[in-house]
Amino acid sequence: MEIDSQGAGVSVTRIHYHGWPDCYLLANCCIEAVVVPAIGRVMQLRLKGEAEGAFWENRTLDGQLPGAGTQEWINFGGDKCWPAPQSAWPQFQGREWPPPVAFDARPFDALVTEHGVKLTSTIDPGYGIQVVRHVDLDTVKPILRIRTEYRKIAGVPVTVSVWTITQMREPERVFLLLPEESKLAGGFVRLMEDEPEGLRVDGRLLSLARHRAACAKIGSDALSMAWVGQHCTVRIDAEAGPGEYPDDGSITEIYTNPDPLAYVELETLGPLTMLQVGEEIERSTVYTILPRTTSDTDVEARKIFST
Repeated sequence: MEIDSQGAGVSVTRIHYHGWPDCYLLANCCIEAVVVPAIGRVMQLRLKGEAEGAFWENRTLDGQLPGAGTQEWINFGGDKCWPAPQSAWPQFQGREWPPPVAFDARPFDALVTEHGVKLTSTIDPGYGIQVVRHVDLDTVKPILRIRTEYRKIAGVPVTVSVWTITQMREPERVFLLLPEESKLAGGFVRLMEDEPEGLRVDGRLLSLARHRAACAKIGSDALSMAWVGQHCTVRIDAEAGPGEYPDDGSITEIYTNPDPLAYVELETLGPLTMLQVGEEIERSTVYTILPRTTSDTDVEARKIFST
């Protein structure tokens, strides 16, 4: 291991990680994050010293690389970004699936910074967008910040939203902190046909479990989500801002995947913006991770929402 940067409470160490070389371990006094530039992902977030983290990793794909020109999606896990809305993908890449290549099927260049790592993609041939992600740890708090920029480099104008997708391990429950005055009936909208498993609303606290037999997804204009696992709790906060949002006005979304891949996705979206060459948009997502202290998932969620 080689320490690339150490100062102001954050160290950045170059490591091998599950078969990938030239990865980076970010650490402060209480948490760690792992960045894998070869697949353009933040692959793990965990409490310092813990072997198991909150992010889901597809360990059957350890050390593999995205294939240029492949028509299959390689589901590595971890945290990534795509252009929203997904319904526009055929317009810009001529197919519905897999995702646009520069966002999810190419290595990213990496540059060590004072508090983390800066990741830079190639220019996507369909969207003409280059992705830049600033992955930073707070110097003293259990907080990871990811600022994602979409830079319009070439091509025709595009209307796009920054969409961040974080795949997380099997939860006990996942939560939304609903707005005091939501623009959506009941505070959420169902985005897939099957109903979420065990969805319940208690005041502003909406929660659900992973559906083991079907894909399920909801969207909300909530700004905060929480994942409650066996050993830790993670809060994900979206950046507030005016504008029209994709998926019927969703700022946050929760997707649950059926067996055998036991993961959920906590997603954030920015407002739709028309970009012309030379313009850019950015959106920040904040992750707070705390140790689990009680057996009550609702108590854990309320605790981390109050931080």
